[in-house]
Amino acid sequence: MDFLKSMSIAASGLRVQAGRMRVIAENIANADSTAKTVGTDPYRRKIATFRSEMDRALEANTVTLGKVRTDQSEFRTKYEPGHPAADPNGYVKYPNVDPLLEMTDMREAQRSYEANLNVIGATRRMIQRTLDLLKA
Repeated sequence: MDFLKSMSIAASGLRVQAGRMRVIAENIANADSTAKTVGTDPYRRKIATFRSEMDRALEANTVTLGKVRTDQSEFRTKYEPGHPAADPNGYVKYPNVDPLLEMTDMREAQRSYEANLNVIGATRRMIQRTLDLLKA
């Protein structure tokens, strides 16, 4: 039963980190987008949240992707008077996405994903060794 618990917990971590990477990828893809019309806001950075959940069948805590929230920090502005989305003063609002921060978060999510994958691999090897011992 402990093997099943460890694999289920690691699998929940895989799902959460995959969802986190999708949110980060969306942020990176929209880092330089602007508003479609004057006076509207551009893309706003999204932040993935996590939630701990009790799996009653396994009697173990797992993690799930919580609500995806929006970052309420200020937008970046650039002086571009000829841009279609420029305000009357010539400033264009750009998303509040910092590509360096997003790449750092992506790398962290990737490392967490790999760690959970390693847990599943190690658990599978332990199960196989246990079966081999039982056969002998």
